[in-house]
Amino acid sequence: MLIILKKRLKMVYELNNLDKLSIYKLMSNLVVPRPIAWVSTISKDKIVNVAPFSYFIPLSSNPPTMLISIGHKKDGSPKDTLKNLRETKICSIAIANTNLTKDMHNTSQPLEFNNNEFKAFNIDTKEIDPNYPPIAKGVKVAFLGKYYKEVDLEGSLTIPVVIKVDKVYVDDELIEDKDKIRLKFSDPIARVGAKYYALGKELNIDE
Repeated sequence: MLIILKKRLKMVYELNNLDKLSIYKLMSNLVVPRPIAWVSTISKDKIVNVAPFSYFIPLSSNPPTMLISIGHKKDGSPKDTLKNLRETKICSIAIANTNLTKDMHNTSQPLEFNNNEFKAFNIDTKEIDPNYPPIAKGVKVAFLGKYYKEVDLEGSLTIPVVIKVDKVYVDDELIEDKDKIRLKFSDPIARVGAKYYALGKELNIDE
């Protein structure tokens, strides 16, 4: 007996035939959920800037590095975060928890250079280390580090920047065992496409 299986239709996007914005939409909707780096930097005039970036990943643990892709302003100039990193080299990368979603989102709005978003949006701050920019009060996890290098991707909409992490801040309430580095869930905000999400329940493979 001959059995004919009906083929399932498969949508395959040829990226060479798509514009850059369409490619961004595909990747940002399908590589999910993406963590959000809430990056504080400081200008050469000592003005603090903070902005969120969701093209963000840990890159290596030896050396401890992270990668953040930073775009440009509409006029083609570097975003303030990139400008500051190039000039002063230091940053604090906070992982915002869900109760800070509105504050974090507000800091994504474009302001004139050398405007402090923390002050503009009335966000209280705390200093983890005087040698690094402050983070928002209420943040439970942050990575303090320095500009390491940029990755040259010809024609890219964004500039991938590698940050070498020097210190990691973890709020005491997340620590179950300091010596074994056993930590509780930090309730981070995730990005899916253009929307924010809270992460769901833990999946137990023994169930």
